[in-house]
Amino acid sequence: MTNARLPTIFISHGGGPWPYIPEMKAQFSKTAKWLSDLPSTLPMKPKAILSISGHWETDEFMVSAATEPPMVYDYSGFPEHTYRIKYAAPGSPALAARVQELLTAAGIKNGSDPKRGFDHGTFVPLVMMYPEAEIPVVSMSIKRNYDPMDHIKLGEALKPLRDEGILIIGSGLSYHNMRGFGSPTAAGVSQLFGRWLGETIAIPDVAERSKALLAWEKAPAARHAHPQEDHLIPLMAVAGAAGNDLGKTVFVDHVFGVDMASYEFG
Repeated sequence: MTNARLPTIFISHGGGPWPYIPEMKAQFSKTAKWLSDLPSTLPMKPKAILSISGHWETDEFMVSAATEPPMVYDYSGFPEHTYRIKYAAPGSPALAARVQELLTAAGIKNGSDPKRGFDHGTFVPLVMMYPEAEIPVVSMSIKRNYDPMDHIKLGEALKPLRDEGILIIGSGLSYHNMRGFGSPTAAGVSQLFGRWLGETIAIPDVAERSKALLAWEKAPAARHAHPQEDHLIPLMAVAGAAGNDLGKTVFVDHVFGVDMASYEFG
């Protein structure tokens, strides 16, 4: 056990492999600085990182047990060199086994994938946070049923990791409507829904917070912000792992005409 409990963080990871494209990195300059500064705000250097990415969907929760995770180039239409980039952080079969132990103890079906690598929901924020790639990273999937309760329970089961030096990150976007980017209403939608998220995760009563998150579709502009909720669901896991810790909005960038917010618990 460590003496410090790490927070749980939901990161709006931005578009594609932006850190590797100069013009895009300039657009995301504020996000780049926030991510680069983020490690200095933590109470300790993580022993390992568990990344729950909206870009890995499975029928049941899966964890990557790869020792040397490969890259998953899960984007299209970007410059050729972005299909050769490498974030060379090691995996951690030991952490993967610990995750499975916690999920099994909580009665949550799970499995491991010995070959799963880093998708851009994982390597994009981490290359800015830890460019040396020396901290072990384990990837975790979301369930493709997108059930908020399943993911809150996932987070609750993973909560002990925070006292074991593991940083739990949920990677997605607070606004993810591919057809909406650039539309006249997109900015207002992203701000309205992002504000609701920030207020909701700050509810002190955990049961009330969870109840509100479960009913997220009733939130202002919810389905305009997330026609499909793959990029929102990682937040549910992060909230579950937060326990009694309050959430707060820690960063907002305005890119592609919308607000992209990131949230932290603890």
